[in-house]
Amino acid sequence: MFRALILLISLLAGPALASGYTGHPGYAAFEARMVSEHGFTREELRRWFDAAERKDGILEAIARPAEKRLTWGEYRKLFITPARIDGGIAFWRENAATLARAAETYGVAPEVVVAIIGVETRYGDNMGSYRVIDALSTLAFDYPPRGEFFARELEQFLVMAREQGFDPLTLKGSYAGAMGMGQFIPSSFRAYAVDFDGDGHADIWHSRADAIGSVANYFSRHGWQHGAQVVVPARALGPVATERMNPGLEPTVPAGELAALGVAAVAPLPATQKVLPLMLEGVDATEYWLGLENFYVITRYNRSPLYAMAVHELSQDIRAGYERP
Repeated sequence: MFRALILLISLLAGPALASGYTGHPGYAAFEARMVSEHGFTREELRRWFDAAERKDGILEAIARPAEKRLTWGEYRKLFITPARIDGGIAFWRENAATLARAAETYGVAPEVVVAIIGVETRYGDNMGSYRVIDALSTLAFDYPPRGEFFARELEQFLVMAREQGFDPLTLKGSYAGAMGMGQFIPSSFRAYAVDFDGDGHADIWHSRADAIGSVANYFSRHGWQHGAQVVVPARALGPVATERMNPGLEPTVPAGELAALGVAAVAPLPATQKVLPLMLEGVDATEYWLGLENFYVITRYNRSPLYAMAVHELSQDIRAGYERP
């Protein structure tokens, strides 16, 4: 099924190039925009895009993201593991002063920052093996469903590389062009990455301080509420209005209206408290949860309730282990 989808995408995108992207039908317009809007030279652009390579593995990977094909029970097993919890505890201990400074500066709890880095890259152990220029070129020029989005990210990537003094041909990341310990896409890097170690560069690949500060800044800028809850457990009162569960990502349902859905918070909430009612398929049973504003903030990092649940649960396990005598 997935290979058939990739074949269809390939046919829509046109013939594969033997080498480079400068001969691609969509390249000329992109080059013209980079020259006119950002002042790049045609020579440097052609040097980079002659070297850029289409990667069919990227097209296959983006067609089947885990967040869309796994249940909560299956997804949870990927991230809530002893190794990832122990790794998070160790990462916190090794970077305690920096995490404390980030918490004071941005108001984001250390365990949340650690959990994001843990979910994204196993604390920097797996930051991606694709050259970013290959990933973004493949998706910008040969993935019609989201080509415009990735063309903008490719544009942002080249501007970012110039601003930071990076060689665009050397930076590596995920199949979707996400980079560094916190897996920032280029537009997020330019908007939220910070030089937290004071060396003049926001290096989220090699500087743990920069990665920590950048993730904390991202959460702060997206409205993280210091000390507030993320998600609370709920229970079924009887038949549940399943068609009204999981209504997006933002908390919009007043807690006082939950009974009409057939669910209730395990601990009472103010009737006016806005929540996101969630029904998730766990390992052994259906689980009911109520996402709050901080839950929504986590989904701004990755637009998936499964992702937000994994980050939250991992963060709680890491904090419990870190505080254990």
